[in-house]
Amino acid sequence: MSKSNPYKKRKRGKDQFVAIYHFMADTPAWRTLKPAPRALYLEIKRQYKGYNNGRVLLSYRDAAERLNSSYNSVGSWFKELEKRGFLICMQRPHLGPSGVGQTSHWRLTEYEYDGNTATHEYRMWK
Repeated sequence: MSKSNPYKKRKRGKDQFVAIYHFMADTPAWRTLKPAPRALYLEIKRQYKGYNNGRVLLSYRDAAERLNSSYNSVGSWFKELEKRGFLICMQRPHLGPSGVGQTSHWRLTEYEYDGNTATHEYRMWK
């Protein structure tokens, strides 16, 4: 009977985390951002899996529930993150062909998209 490798056992159940890099946190766009849009950005970033940039899904309703806030407040936070260059909406919410609502698809500008390098548009915000 062979013993299993303890390293592999630890690696398999490793906790996930969300990182905010210093180069992004030091920009004026991030430093002047209010706490609520920052929290929203972290929730959006939680949905990024390393391969789905441009198709990161988080609806206004889900965001409001996760942040324990009202649905109406979340919309302005999404717009603020877009205006400052942290997010780009790739697909606006709409009714699908079967009448079922489709949520927005978001792209995080700090990561590459479709083989192109990251745009880091938040660096240009003044």
